Amino acid sequence: MLSIVDNHHFKRLMYEVLDHEPTSDDMIVFFRRFAEALEARGLRLRGITTDGSPLYPPAIAAVFGRVPHQICEFHVLAELGKAVLHAVAQVRRQLKATMPTLGRGRPGRAQRPLAARKKRVERKIADLFEHRHLFVRRHLTVAEKKTLQRITRGLPALRTLRQIMDEVYRLFDRRCRLETALAKLARLRRRVARFKRLRQTLKKLFSPNLEKALTFLDDALLPATSNAVERGNRRHRKMQKAVYRVRTAQTIHGRIALDMLRDAQAQGRLQTTETLHQARAG
Repeated sequence: MLSIVDNHHFKRLMYEVLDHEPTSDDMIVFFRRFAEALEARGLRLRGITTDGSPLYPPAIAAVFGRVPHQICEFHVLAELGKAVLHAVAQVRRQLKATMPTLGRGRPGRAQRPLAARKKRVERKIADLFEHRHLFVRRHLTVAEKKTLQRITRGLPALRTLRQIMDEVYRLFDRRCRLETALAKLARLRRRVARFKRLRQTLKKLFSPNLEKALTFLDDALLPATSNAVERGNRRHRKMQKAVYRVRTAQTIHGRIALDMLRDAQAQGRLQTTETLHQARAG
């Protein structure tokens, strides 16, 4: 299901339902339909926000030329966050491998230090699992920062990962200009590249999509995310779980058309509701 949505008013403008995985030719045909609709109304495309699919850049260049293309900030940060959580899981596995092996039953006098050490490692592993979200959360409270300091004691690599995530989040601050953000990104990449294991863990940091995800910094009208499209897709996926027939192409066409009709009448419904409330209030 292909959709073009006005990201400022959250209204679907055009859609296409395919019976196969979309290709670059499908995207070009779809974008040409939209370009013709814009031309018929005397409108011009000022910018476009998509996810990181490789199908979009050649189709956008072929149909719209050098229009500003923003990669969804959420998708880029989600990929980096997934890499950081994977690194935290690796540390947990390494800690588990260091646990001493004890025999069955109550430990004797000679094994008590090993038993105490095993409990400490188990508690450390449990804390890293329970509070793993602290390594990727954008804003931390004072209490969460103290918890992060406690569970990373003796694990400087994990503290470094959290510091890098903080620097990545600072790149997406609207108060920053694109040129400044790119300079910060270059310094961050040089810092990470000095360490082989860290570079392998954060290889998404060197993806060209990260530069495109910063395009919105120099354009106040360009949305940073594609949430408008994702919201509609989530609604249809939820529908497909509850109603089996929504999986057929004909029903999906009808459901999307009904959504677009509902969006077109939204302003009129709002005015009618306000008028009725005012009339009842006297």
